[in-house]
Amino acid sequence: MLPRLSRSIASVSTPSLALALVLGGMALAGCGAGKGVAEGGAKGGEGEPPAQRQPADSPWTAYARGLSADSFPAPSRRFSQIVAPRWTDEIARDAAHEAETVMDALGLAPGMRVADVGAGDGYYVLRMSQRVGATGHVYGQDIVPEYLDLLAKRVREAGLTNVTVVRGDPHDPRLPPDSLDAAIMIHMYHEVTDPYALLWNLARSLKPGARVAILDTSFPTDQHGTPPWLLRCELGVVGYGFVRSMETGDDEYLAVFRAPARDSLPSPAVVRSRVAAGACQQR
Repeated sequence: MLPRLSRSIASVSTPSLALALVLGGMALAGCGAGKGVAEGGAKGGEGEPPAQRQPADSPWTAYARGLSADSFPAPSRRFSQIVAPRWTDEIARDAAHEAETVMDALGLAPGMRVADVGAGDGYYVLRMSQRVGATGHVYGQDIVPEYLDLLAKRVREAGLTNVTVVRGDPHDPRLPPDSLDAAIMIHMYHEVTDPYALLWNLARSLKPGARVAILDTSFPTDQHGTPPWLLRCELGVVGYGFVRSMETGDDEYLAVFRAPARDSLPSPAVVRSRVAAGACQQR
């Protein structure tokens, strides 16, 4: 069973140790960074797509924006608020093979490019950095400035050169276009207020055949979870194909989806018509 994970916007000190010690330390987690994902950045590698830099002293990166939230319908469901901070023992999560379970489900391998949407303070970013190696790249994205600062600090102290910290918008992860082999969303989807916009804009950054893994509980969306049927429906409306799902603990599951092909990504008008026709109404 995977230890429960949540994220919050509260600031917390991060261990300033080498990577091996960072991986074994304690980290703060809260529940989903509010509405979506954020972008900011440590130094990117060679061949990185053009980025819109923040001020010169900022550790964040921002890529071009996609479509606005107003281009897409609002969901009929509620969403969860950010919860109070709580500590999560990374040693326990590692003992439960949490990150390995997610990375294996995606087939993550050296040389791949992957994004953590709603990365928080970087539990997955550090581990995916090791998995993809020097020839791969990890984008740690969030929308909360405090988390971006924590993530950038942790990446810097671990000496990681294959990670870019990206600040996004609640409706748009603002990741580099046509660049990702995989993306993850860990216990944050239920706090996304504009899921159709977020998923559509994310699809622009995914390569053909890319996979997206979402880890969540099966609780109602206003109770820090996403029922599996609702998750499949919302992603399906935007053209993502369901691959498989597996239970990872009490009321917790991991679902994997296939990115929509470029020629099958529905237009905002089609998304609106599907939602207007009653798709994904809460049961």
